[in-house]
Amino acid sequence: MQAWTDEFDVVVVGSGGGALTGAYAAAAQGLRTVVLEKTDLFGGTSSYSGASIWLPGTQVQERAGLPDSTENARTYLRNLLGDAESVRQDAYVDTAPVVVELLEKDPNIEFEFRAFPDYYRREGRMDSGRSINPLDLDPADIGDLADKVRPELDQDRTGQGHAPGKMIGGRALIGRLLAAVAGTGNAELRTGVNVTGLVVEDGRVVGVEAEANGETVRIGAGRGVLMAAGGIEGNAAVREQSGTPGKAAWSMGPFDANTGDPIAAGVAAGGATALMDQAWFCPGVEQPDGSAAFLVGIRGGIVVDKAGERYLNESLPYDQFGRAMHARNTTGDAVPSWMIFDSREGGGLPGISIPNTAPAKHLAAGTWVQADTVEELAEKAGLPADALRATVEQFNGYAKTGVDEAFHRGEDPYDAFFCPPSDAPNAALSAVATGPFYAARIVLSDLGTKGGLVTDVDARVLRADGTPIEGLYAAGNTSASLSGEFYPGPGVPLGTAMVFSFRAAQHMIG
Repeated sequence: MQAWTDEFDVVVVGSGGGALTGAYAAAAQGLRTVVLEKTDLFGGTSSYSGASIWLPGTQVQERAGLPDSTENARTYLRNLLGDAESVRQDAYVDTAPVVVELLEKDPNIEFEFRAFPDYYRREGRMDSGRSINPLDLDPADIGDLADKVRPELDQDRTGQGHAPGKMIGGRALIGRLLAAVAGTGNAELRTGVNVTGLVVEDGRVVGVEAEANGETVRIGAGRGVLMAAGGIEGNAAVREQSGTPGKAAWSMGPFDANTGDPIAAGVAAGGATALMDQAWFCPGVEQPDGSAAFLVGIRGGIVVDKAGERYLNESLPYDQFGRAMHARNTTGDAVPSWMIFDSREGGGLPGISIPNTAPAKHLAAGTWVQADTVEELAEKAGLPADALRATVEQFNGYAKTGVDEAFHRGEDPYDAFFCPPSDAPNAALSAVATGPFYAARIVLSDLGTKGGLVTDVDARVLRADGTPIEGLYAAGNTSASLSGEFYPGPGVPLGTAMVFSFRAAQHMIG
């Protein structure tokens, strides 16, 4: 017999989109549920996201008149990922419509389709995208819960709290889910509770141990524990041990939250792990304080390595960009790389940087350099002048013809998605020709790691021999992703987290 501080049917560790979906699915169907968040704010990395969610074949796409289906999405995943995770792929796409139907029954939750292309050219791809997004949210609609949502990345990392106006993107998703969970009447939402271990009895996980307000608490879980609390992105030591490229300081995950403790607890309980060297990669604009800003939507300039040479299509989807950078770095010197651009945008970066630090601060810190000529820019950036000049001249020739003969930039619908309308032969190619010129240091960042506990179709954590640990479930970045070394489309991290957290709750319900 265990001595518990509290007892519930379901204990959910973490408070991102996946965790809260699992909590809602359990609580809405009558299970007494508690959500345990390590920090003082709910939402984790999900709050930082744009909240595109890859949940295909749902009533949301149907409302939008999108010519998509579950089978089309299945075809896309199978052609991209192969058969290794086919059972979980099928569970993902088959369950997505059920999850959305359940969530939209709650008056707090509504989604809409917003165009954002899938990331790979494979059969079944949607050039317009198939992801869904939560509607923007007036903070007044959820009362005091709004103040408990983690602010957007720009605001959070500078300690400014929420930006004025409506909650958008990930904050809207978390706010809506929190209101839905609270509205069930069967759930408690707790912050400042750091889960330090699992309680195992006769091979079954029956609860958690945690630190709360300086005290050790033991919380029983009659039906099960769902861990969906991020990956190892914020833990420099574990990243190094796991061989995860990039640095913790460059990650887009919350620095104060995602250190891999739930994964370690699952391993201590007998769980197997996989993909621990993998992440949802992206390029990052190195910041004056040594952190990084998520770089997406590149619409101009070029990226070169230390030799002054291009090595990729700069308009690639961000995970493919990050992987190309890592691959180049294994044979050359590409971390950091330099983004070379001109003054056509008034000295601003021709892309989206989150956070968006002022150019003057970058120039003062030396993370950017500025010069009147390409040769002078090369000297300031420590690049070979002849090589950089030749690279720029070659690229400008491609911009004139509209054909990137080296890396085919602009040939995929994604490449031009963020580019303004243009009369140029290729909207994704604009010459680097208007001085002064700039170079910005680009590092290998990530949106979180994707390695973790091995799970089955119901998110049950598995031992090395493939048997499930009864009472223990994992989803999101706490689990090993079914997408392996691929990032299929916008919102796959959120979509898989939500689907498999829902399936965990359904399995607990029985």
